[in-house]
Amino acid sequence: MFEFRVVAECPDTGARAGEFVTRHGVVETPLFMPVGTQATVKAMSPPELEEIGAQIVLSNTYHLYLRPGADLIAEAGGLHRFMGWQHSILTDSGGFQVFSLDGLRKVTDEGVHFQSHIDGSRHFMTPELSVDVQQKLGSDIAMCFDECVALPTTEEKSRAAMERTIAWAARCHDFHSRSDQALFGIVQGALFEDQRIECAGRLMELDFPGYAIGGLSVGESHDEMYRILDVLHPVLPQSKPRYLMGVGMPENLIEGVARGVDMFDCVLPTRNGRNGNLLTSRGRINIKNARFERDFGPIDEMCDCYTCRNFTRAYVRHLYRAGEMLSARLCSWHNIHFLVHLMRRARASILKGAFSAFREETMKMLQPEGIAQ
Repeated sequence: MFEFRVVAECPDTGARAGEFVTRHGVVETPLFMPVGTQATVKAMSPPELEEIGAQIVLSNTYHLYLRPGADLIAEAGGLHRFMGWQHSILTDSGGFQVFSLDGLRKVTDEGVHFQSHIDGSRHFMTPELSVDVQQKLGSDIAMCFDECVALPTTEEKSRAAMERTIAWAARCHDFHSRSDQALFGIVQGALFEDQRIECAGRLMELDFPGYAIGGLSVGESHDEMYRILDVLHPVLPQSKPRYLMGVGMPENLIEGVARGVDMFDCVLPTRNGRNGNLLTSRGRINIKNARFERDFGPIDEMCDCYTCRNFTRAYVRHLYRAGEMLSARLCSWHNIHFLVHLMRRARASILKGAFSAFREETMKMLQPEGIAQ
C-alpha cells in the first residue's frame, strides 16, 4: 500500500524530488506538512487546506489518546472521517509530547509513566500502546515511539536514549499489523555523529518503509543541525523517504532539502500566525509593527495566497489590534501557503535541474527583515 520512489535528484547536493503512494493518493516531495495536533490545523478548515495545496497533515497521538480517545475516533470511522480530511495523514508517536512533560513523567525501559497535562490523570505509554492508538486512528503513516533528549546533553544520556529508542522501535515493528499503514523509525543520537550513524544503521536492519530524524530543532544552532543532516545524508537508504521532524523555518527547509530530506512539519506557521508573525520571501515581519498602519500592499508581493490576493498589511494589522479572530485565520493561511509552496518551488527546481540556483537565490532573499519587539 505504501510505495516511494525518487524521480529526480540534484547532482550537486543530492536534493530529491519524489513520490510516495498511500491509500489516500500520491504525495509529491519535498513537502511541508501542516500540523493538526488535535485533529485540526488551528484556524483552518479542510477545504482551505486543500485550496492551499496541502497534501498531507500531521496529528498527534498523545493529544488524541487523551482527548477524545482512540476508541471514539475508531468508532467514528477513523481519523480521516472524524476530521473531514480525505488526503494523507501522518501521526507522530506522542514521544516528544510525553518527554516534554518535565516533572510529570518517569521513563523506564518498558515505557513512560506520565500525568496528563489536562487533568493530572496518570497513564503509562508503551511502544505497543503508541502503535495501537495510531492503528486505531488509521493514519497513513505512523511513527515509532522514541525518546527525545533535551539539548545540550551528555554523550552518556544521549546513548541511553538512543538505545531505548532502538529497543522501542523493534517492539513497535513487532506489534504493528496494519498493512495499509507505513511505520517509520526515528533516528536519535543528539549532536553525536557516531551515535546518529549507529542508530540509523541499527534501525535500517528492521527495514522500515521510511525514516525520521528526531531530536533536532530543540535548541541547537542551524550549523549543528546541518552537521547532523550532512552525516546522515549518505547513510540513510536512498530508496526510502526521510522526514525531519519539527522543523519549519524556511531557511532550514531549503537547507534540509539540500541534504536529502523529503518531509518536514512544524507548528510554526500557525503559532506564529496567531501572534502576527509572518513569513515572506524577504524574511519575517511582525504585522503589529506601527510601520504597517498605512501599508496598503499585500503581506508578500510575491505570494498569491488568498490573504495576499485580497487584503493589505494595514487591514491585517487592524484586525490583529482589534482582536478579531480573522487575523489569526488570514495570518495562518498565508504562513502555511508560504511553506507549502516553498517546497513546491524547490521540487520544481529539482525536476528542472536548477536546484542549486534556486537554493542560492532563495537563501539570499530570505535574509530577515527582522521582527519588531
